[in-house]
Amino acid sequence: MLLVIDANVLVGELLRVRGRELFEKSILQLHISEEAFDEALHEMSRRAGRIVEQGRASRQAADAMLDEARGIVERRITPVPSEVYAGFEERAAYRMLRDPNDVPTVALALALGGDEGRCGIWTNDGDFLGCGLPTWTTDTLLAHLRYGEREQR
Repeated sequence: MLLVIDANVLVGELLRVRGRELFEKSILQLHISEEAFDEALHEMSRRAGRIVEQGRASRQAADAMLDEARGIVERRITPVPSEVYAGFEERAAYRMLRDPNDVPTVALALALGGDEGRCGIWTNDGDFLGCGLPTWTTDTLLAHLRYGEREQR
């Protein structure tokens, strides 16, 4: 299953056990735009610092969580340089009128899967709805994968 990951999913799910387990599923071929990747790494570090400040984890535990998250990213997620999808950004911009920061994610999905929707977008951001490509929230993706596993038994 070919998917482009939005930054909100990468940040939110890599900081959860459920998400880290989901990222390890070999059926998922995961890619992320260069811009979303940079944003996600910055935000993950910021959120880990906030978790420590709130007393929800020690600095050592937060650093271990970040190390585990970085390991998953290195093993399972392909950051894609902007040169790969730059030619699709104008088309993507017409599909993403509400948030221009999301254009690279849509452009990458178009570059990898075309207008036919062979590549979906994994996001929890409603701005992607109606962009003309398949969108998966974390919950719908989990349900889809559970159903597929059930069908294989």
